[in-house]
Amino acid sequence: MADECAPPRDVIHLRRDAASGIEAVTARFHGHAYDMHHHDEWLVGVTHDGIQDFFCRGARRQSTAGRVILIEPGERHDGQALRAAGFRYSMLYLPQDWLRDRMGGRDGHLGFRATLADDRHLGAAILQACRTVFGGSSPLATDAAMDDLAERLRGHLGATSPRPAPDGDPAVADRALDYLHAHAATPFGLDALARAVGAADRFQLARAFRRCFGTSPHACLVELRLARARALLRERVPPAEVALMAGFSDQSHLGRWFRRAYGLTPAVYRRGRTDVPDGAHLLD
Repeated sequence: MADECAPPRDVIHLRRDAASGIEAVTARFHGHAYDMHHHDEWLVGVTHDGIQDFFCRGARRQSTAGRVILIEPGERHDGQALRAAGFRYSMLYLPQDWLRDRMGGRDGHLGFRATLADDRHLGAAILQACRTVFGGSSPLATDAAMDDLAERLRGHLGATSPRPAPDGDPAVADRALDYLHAHAATPFGLDALARAVGAADRFQLARAFRRCFGTSPHACLVELRLARARALLRERVPPAEVALMAGFSDQSHLGRWFRRAYGLTPAVYRRGRTDVPDGAHLLD
């Protein structure tokens, strides 16, 4: 029998995205979290609940639910909980070369204006980026999440938005849609997709695609994979096989997207009838 008087356990999980080198951490601490230290990366995090107390830039600071934490490379900081319930947070460690590339190739002028920020859009972008790293998401999903994160960080870093590339040939979006249909079960990133369809870069491609179809390449890819999964399930193919055949990383990955889209599991859909129309056409 477990000791009911035992103190609550601290929990920390870390995962690294091999392509970008970005590390994602999610943790809960109930007392002392870590001693004074520093990192070589840019740290961006969001507190989910509790009071996250830490020393940084010459003062003790407290982050509460929804607040964003921004720490530059080399800035010393510690961490502790102020209450017995502890605090829970997610954090991303962004390599300096990754951020430098996203901000136009130079970072000498960059710096966080404040250590704490009330920016729910940036907080949501941090959380989504963490989820893609922990979830082993497709390269296309990870690229989209990291691009959104970088854009949300610009104002906090004092960086100006780059001049957008010309929109170019409007047929780029059509070629991208054709590519998604032909390679829906194959993992690829936004850069590879942009090169394949002749776009100037991934950002030009994303703008053209959204203007033509009202969504992102990744969202469209998920729709195509879900349509393929539903067709296979109707043929009584087991969900585990469906996941791989449709381009999802595994059965749980398919299940998460399937429930979000249709409100039921792949297994339930495979067994019976639903009110979801079978003849829906994508991007008609």
